Amino acid sequence: MKSRKTFILDLNASSSHRLCLVITNSGESQNKTQLWTNKRRDFKAYSINDMGNDSWKLVAVTVAATVTTLKVAELAINSWNSRSSSSSSSAVGTETEKDVRLAKKLRESRGYDDSLYREQLARNYAFLGEEGMEKLKNQYFVVVGAGGVGSWVVTMLVRSGAHRIKIIDFDQVSLSSLNRHSCADLYDVGLPKVEVLKEHLKKIAPWCNIETCNELWTRENADRLIFGDGTPTFIIDCIDNIDTKVDLLEYAYKKDIPVIASMGAATKSDPTRINVGDLTTTEEDPLARSVRRRLKQRGIIKGIPTVFSAEKPDPRKAKLLPLPEDEFQKGNVGELSALKDFRVRILPVLGTMPGVFGLTIATWVLCKISGYPMEPIEGKNRIKLYDGIYQSLAGQMSRIGHPDQRVPVALSDVGYLVEEVWRGKSPISGYSTRLTLSKWDPKKPVSLQNVVVMTKDEQREHENRILLGNESFADVYSEEALAMIEKRFGEERYYSQFR
Repeated sequence: MKSRKTFILDLNASSSHRLCLVITNSGESQNKTQLWTNKRRDFKAYSINDMGNDSWKLVAVTVAATVTTLKVAELAINSWNSRSSSSSSSAVGTETEKDVRLAKKLRESRGYDDSLYREQLARNYAFLGEEGMEKLKNQYFVVVGAGGVGSWVVTMLVRSGAHRIKIIDFDQVSLSSLNRHSCADLYDVGLPKVEVLKEHLKKIAPWCNIETCNELWTRENADRLIFGDGTPTFIIDCIDNIDTKVDLLEYAYKKDIPVIASMGAATKSDPTRINVGDLTTTEEDPLARSVRRRLKQRGIIKGIPTVFSAEKPDPRKAKLLPLPEDEFQKGNVGELSALKDFRVRILPVLGTMPGVFGLTIATWVLCKISGYPMEPIEGKNRIKLYDGIYQSLAGQMSRIGHPDQRVPVALSDVGYLVEEVWRGKSPISGYSTRLTLSKWDPKKPVSLQNVVVMTKDEQREHENRILLGNESFADVYSEEALAMIEKRFGEERYYSQFR
């Protein structure tokens, strides 16, 4: 009987997954080389037939050399990766530890520390520069309204380095407002919005002096709320009530305090339609239209910067929700609101849009006060449309026998006529596509009170039958259309005294 020879080569003695090479020569008709791992205890046998006595030794040496080479390479790679990872982790860890130490110092600091302030606002300093940041530090902001728009304005002004800001709002955080407020959470429901903002932001910017007024801004308490603690350098209007908004804008305008106003974010959903421009350039915004008309009555034609959305209404999109009929049956609906003259109907709001409005306002204000170059495109959605409508009126003058195509209506008046006087549609058909301007009464000269918005087909028929055909208005138009046109002319006559 031939002797049995077994060799065991331990290739990874320190590992819990020990790899061993077992070579057995049992003198049988075949030799076997077996590999297994201690952890799994499963064997794999490789048969080598018809080998001589020395052949198995050659195989064993070859296998051992190959495995050893692979193992050495693996150890070298692991060692390199370990050193690289350690170096990277060390750098990141050092930076993180530094931030943690500075954050702790900021939390515990009781006074303003310029070095800490600069460290936290390093990116803003890099963007706005030393002079711009110094201007920001010297501002005294007053934000009226701390809801969906106002909360984002306050948050970003404070985060950006503002040193003093006053927040005025009478309202409390409601459960339904959590979809758009910048920082309120479930624990804040029922608490004053101004206090919620203050408590949250003091954890972010302890250097900022945040003053709060949990009361309604009115004309009667305007001086106390606005000037009671000093003269503000900027007023930001984030009110959603028309009467109060108009009062505040008139107050800021006549006190010569820089101001910017947020128009309506409710029922809006397209962020690409948001504009920054003077109140006179707003479009597709019922709130802006009402504010503009009321300010005209008070002698303010322009000079109020606004953020508004020019998104067109669509039957498929959200609308102002009406009150249920049973609420009207109960009596005066004004009694349903928390405060006199405040809205009582539900405004559908996509939670992101007030944030976009607020961030737009904060960005504009930061660039404005720091002197950073910015040139908003005003009325960017309708300029070509207004020019086409203007040209349609000039072309009509030629067709009806006027040798000079010049008309006493300026291109800048077209937006006013289309959007405000005629509500963006023909008073004859109610259509809002392929619009033109047409002279109305052939016996009167062209003026803002003698042009009507019509479709192209209606303009052509009006020329043929009224301007050139000498037919009467009653023969061509219904009583309802004529009454509507006369009503719109009456409104323009009224507002023209404030132009």
